[in-house]
Amino acid sequence: MLEIGVCCRLGSMRNSMTARKRKSRIDWAKVDAREIASEEYQAMPEWTDNQIERAELAIGGHVIRAARGTLTRGPGRPRVPAPKKSVHLRLSPDVLSHFRQTGPGWQTRIDDALRKVAKLSARKI
Repeated sequence: MLEIGVCCRLGSMRNSMTARKRKSRIDWAKVDAREIASEEYQAMPEWTDNQIERAELAIGGHVIRAARGTLTRGPGRPRVPAPKKSVHLRLSPDVLSHFRQTGPGWQTRIDDALRKVAKLSARKI
């Protein structure tokens, strides 16, 4: 009886999760029905040994070997040991204008100027 209750609960969770997903604008039935011509197969590049080494291997949905290397990296930048903190800072209009006129990276230049005044060592990247 307990197994049935758990199974039903999981089933209802799945339904609520799929209900929140956005509907795809792609007609997947049309994509699945399309046959690939032999010329299209010839246009596909062959896999390199490196790509095969990094690829996930699966048979019938059962993963035999997980993907390795660049395929397994998460999105975004690598984490830094001491990340910067986001703060709200009120600056004089002329100071803000001066740094913004220097172009992209103006916030980093403000950070560098404050480090210099506070006599802190340069930030290591």
